[in-house]
Amino acid sequence: MSDNKLRCALIYRLESTGGSGGDSPGESGIALSNLNSNCTLLAKYDHAADYESGGSSALYGDREKNYADAVGLVVGNDPPAGVAEEGVLGGFKVVQSDMHQVVYGADSEGLCLAIVTGLKYPSRTAIAMLTELYTPYSEQFSLQAKSATTNSLTKKSKQLLSTVCKKYDDSSKVDKASALNVKVQAVQATMQDNIAAMLKNTEQAESLAERSNQLNEQANVFQKKSKDLRKQMRCKNIKMTIILVTLVVGVLVIILVPLIVRAKNAAKGGRMLRGFLEEIGEA
Repeated sequence: MSDNKLRCALIYRLESTGGSGGDSPGESGIALSNLNSNCTLLAKYDHAADYESGGSSALYGDREKNYADAVGLVVGNDPPAGVAEEGVLGGFKVVQSDMHQVVYGADSEGLCLAIVTGLKYPSRTAIAMLTELYTPYSEQFSLQAKSATTNSLTKKSKQLLSTVCKKYDDSSKVDKASALNVKVQAVQATMQDNIAAMLKNTEQAESLAERSNQLNEQANVFQKKSKDLRKQMRCKNIKMTIILVTLVVGVLVIILVPLIVRAKNAAKGGRMLRGFLEEIGEA
């Protein structure tokens, strides 16, 4: 399960299955004198049932085997190591699978506390939870734990387990590093949104610049065509003026030339008539 959910809390009693130390922890603690330990479930609290409607079977991968028994096998086969000091929870171990992770530790008397979480739940937060849970639990149930039968302390432990599980349900609220990580992720998300917006604005600006360039090119083409058109119109006007002047001159020539010729002929005829009359008068 690739999430950061807190699944459940479990309490076990570890007992030696052999070795020179017998059932006593010895000088090096319970795990140094024994390769394997009998693991008796004393109490369990399924915290995930409070916020998931799928039930424990869906939560733990649709497996038929009880999750408490599965965790018990993990703890029994690889018990906490190096627990020698009395009244202290230690020897913490983290076992991961593709489904979840189990974090557990024990004291020198064999009282073992374990929790099951999603793979993204910080192991340091899980260890802090076990350490905080150990003190009140050992004070209330240490004597009973030495002789309690399987699952006999579940009801008595429920309130304490529930309180601690609710406190550590959201790791970001109890772990500064997790809280900082959440803030960093929020900042990253904001920055990504800002970058995406900037890229979008840049694309829009580039698109506007491209359109502006296109409009400028079109304006230049229009201006050039306008100049060419003005030149063509000027040439046409000149041609029309020349044609009109030519026509006017032609018309004037057509009209004036006959008149001039007639006038010349008339003047010539008058001179001839006057000469004739003068000759008659002299005669």
